[in-house]
Amino acid sequence: MAPPAAGVGEVRGGARATGTRPPATQAVSGRPTSRDVARVAGVSQATVSLVLGDKWRGRVSPRTADAVRQAARELGYRPNLAARHLRLGRTRTALLVVPALSNEFFARVYAGAAEVAAAHGVGVVLYPSPEGIGPARDPFGSAQATLDGVIASSMAADALAALRGDGLPLVMLDSNPDRDRAAATVNVDIEAGMGRLVEHLLDLGHRRVAHLAAAVDSWTFHVRAAALATALRAVPGTSVHTEYAPLSVAGGLSAAERALAAPGARPTALVCDDDVLAAGACKAVRRLGLRVPQDVSVTGFDDVSLATAVEPELTTVRLPAEEVGAAGMRALLAVLDGGVPDVTRLPVELVPRASTAAPPPDPAAPA
Repeated sequence: MAPPAAGVGEVRGGARATGTRPPATQAVSGRPTSRDVARVAGVSQATVSLVLGDKWRGRVSPRTADAVRQAARELGYRPNLAARHLRLGRTRTALLVVPALSNEFFARVYAGAAEVAAAHGVGVVLYPSPEGIGPARDPFGSAQATLDGVIASSMAADALAALRGDGLPLVMLDSNPDRDRAAATVNVDIEAGMGRLVEHLLDLGHRRVAHLAAAVDSWTFHVRAAALATALRAVPGTSVHTEYAPLSVAGGLSAAERALAAPGARPTALVCDDDVLAAGACKAVRRLGLRVPQDVSVTGFDDVSLATAVEPELTTVRLPAEEVGAAGMRALLAVLDGGVPDVTRLPVELVPRASTAAPPPDPAAPA
């Protein structure tokens, strides 16, 4: 039975954690051990094992856990992972599969996953699926013998059959939680993000919207389209025209040109599935002799660095990419430790910037 949660000096069999610790520089000669960490932190070796194994919650106080981690950093202590791997029968390696490396969002997902993994002695191999969202080949030829688990972002679980076989735990990010047969899923609240974006445009007075939709058969983009349509249907007098585009600046430019040149009244707002498409849309507006946002408002999605590199800066929806990766890695570690993590949905944030404003006066409206 686990010992009860305790305070600052809780763990039996060792010194109490106090407000003062012996200097780490005086503590060790040679390679530091867990006993050295325990002595410097003023706790037992059992506490060190719990904290550095990330099993301290409910058993060790946050203050004591911080003291142990600080002592380990000061001493340069690293657990003997080789011995631990032999005990657990694990490789301590996870594979992160993404559709592409050229997208900044996935780079940030990797950064979040790698930070959590490093804190637990786990290595992360980043693998862009050569077929994008299609079936991912096994880059090792024997992934089940090489890996402990797979994390996949913005893909379908059935695309990973060759990688995980019947045994590897799978955590899905930004993917369908109802369809995918995964041990855990981590998503951002896409519906809420698109809803807030549409509400922002409606409050400004926009009623004619063009949707520059990613020409990618992916759950996340299907959700964006459905949420946009739902939000607009709730307000009488609104309309939406959809143009599909490859995920590139050139794709956004071409789709925006088509949308702005389509028969009928010109849309006053271009809602783009990501910031890259929005950058292309801004170019299209200027090439047609129009202005952003005075003549046409433009919005993005994701809030990558490009959103503030363009002029005017993009109104967009900020997705917590690093936290997506971090939550995915925490979920995988929990599965490997025998836990059953819940479905995680992370909040998003609308970031209004200078690319949106009230629409120009409608020339057809009565004076």
